[in-house]
Amino acid sequence: MPRQVVVLGGGVTGEAFLAALRRYDKDIRLTLVEHELVGGECSYWACIPSKTLLRPLELAFRARFAPGVTATVDPVQVFKWRDEVAEKDDASQVEWVQELGAEVVKGTGRIVEPGRLEVGDETLEYDELMIATGSVPSLPPIEGMEEAAVWTSREATSASAVPESLVIVGAGAVGCELAQFYARIGSRVTLMQSGDFILPRIDRDAGDLLAGIFEEEGIDIRLNARAKRISRSEGRLRLELEGDEAPEATNLLVATGRRPNVEGLGLEHLDVTVAEDGIEVDDRLSAGKHVWAAGDVTGVALFTHVGKYQGRIAAANVAGRERRADYRALPSAIFTDPQVAAVGDTSGEGTVSSKWDLTKVSRTATYQRPKRPGFVKLFADPQRKVLVGAVLVGPDSGEWLGQLTLAIRAEIPVDVLRDTIQPFPTFSEAIFFAARELDL
Repeated sequence: MPRQVVVLGGGVTGEAFLAALRRYDKDIRLTLVEHELVGGECSYWACIPSKTLLRPLELAFRARFAPGVTATVDPVQVFKWRDEVAEKDDASQVEWVQELGAEVVKGTGRIVEPGRLEVGDETLEYDELMIATGSVPSLPPIEGMEEAAVWTSREATSASAVPESLVIVGAGAVGCELAQFYARIGSRVTLMQSGDFILPRIDRDAGDLLAGIFEEEGIDIRLNARAKRISRSEGRLRLELEGDEAPEATNLLVATGRRPNVEGLGLEHLDVTVAEDGIEVDDRLSAGKHVWAAGDVTGVALFTHVGKYQGRIAAANVAGRERRADYRALPSAIFTDPQVAAVGDTSGEGTVSSKWDLTKVSRTATYQRPKRPGFVKLFADPQRKVLVGAVLVGPDSGEWLGQLTLAIRAEIPVDVLRDTIQPFPTFSEAIFFAARELDL
C-alpha cells in the first residue's frame, strides 16, 4: 500500500519537494498543509513582489544614463504591475499542487504525536513528514516597537502608496533593495546599519561600493547606529539612537533578518533537535526518524533557491535514492542596481584573490554613460588551484554568476577558466581578466 507523506508548509520549498517526490513515485499519497497561501512568502510578499517593484525603477534610472533616452515613473502603474504579478490569490498554485495528485489542506497544522498531526478538527496520519514552514521576521528588542506599528518586509512590499519619508533599520539584502526602491520612487530614505558597512554578510568592497551609489541617489546612510526606542507623535515616527541624532519619518521599516518558523508546531512530540538557528538536519535533510526538514526552517541558508534544492534532495531520499546536499557553491543575488552576487567562500581565509574593475571591459562603455563602478572578485585555493568563492557587482550580475557557481561546485581548475572563451562584449569578460590576475 502506498505510503502517506504529509508536507507541513506550502511555500516554494514544500512545492519543490512535492514535485520531485511525485516524479520519483507515481503512487505515493501526498498531502500539503498550508495555513495561509500556497506558494508562500516568496510568491506573495518577498522575492516576486520586491523584484517586480524594483524592475521599473531600474529601467527608468538606466534610461537617464543612456544618451537620447528619457523615462518617467508612474507609481500607480508600478504598484499595479506588482499586484498583477504577485496577486494574493493562490488558486492557480493550489490547482498545480492538485495536478500532482496531492491533497491540499488549508489550516494550521500541529503535530500531536509521531505519525499524526491535527489541522483544525481534521486528523492527518503520515508515514513520512516534511517540515517546510519557512521563516518569520526577526525583530530587534527596541522599546516601543509594538505600539509604533512599524513595517516589516511584508508591509513594505505590499504598500500601494509612496511614503513621504522612510527609515529602514537593517542594511542587509532586503533593507538595501527596498531603500533604493523607495528612494527612487520618491521617498526620503534613511538607511541604518549597526555595523560599519552595509551588506555585512557580503564582501566589504561590495558594501562600500553600493553605499557610494546610494549616497549619490540621496539615501542617508547611518553606520554603527543602534536603535534604543521608537515613539510616534503627530503621524511621525522617531527613532532614538545611541549617541546619534534621532531620525524621524512617516514610516519605519525593520529589516533585521528572519528566523526559522518553529514555534507552535508540536515539534516537542518528535525526536528532532531544534536549535536557535532552526531544525537540525543531516546532509540528507533528515531531522529524525521519518521526519525531514528543508528551507528556511533549517537555518542552513535562508534563500528560496536553497530551500528548493533541499526539497529536491529530501525527496530523493524519501523515495529511497541516496542524495546528499552540498553547499560549497551556494549562490546569492541582491537585486539592487547594480546587482550584488556572491557564491562560495568569500572570507579570504587561506586563499589568494584578485579583482577586476568593470569599467575596464568594453561592455560598460556600451551600456550607459557615465560608466558606473562594478567589479569581479575571485578567491582561489592556492594548493588545489581552483576557485572557492566569487563576488560580482554589476548590471544583472546574478544572471552571469552561474559559470562561477559551476566552476566552484565542479572544482574546475583556474587554468580551464582562463582558457574559457567569454562572449564579447559582455560583463562576463571580466571573469577572464580576474582569473588571469590570480597569483597561482
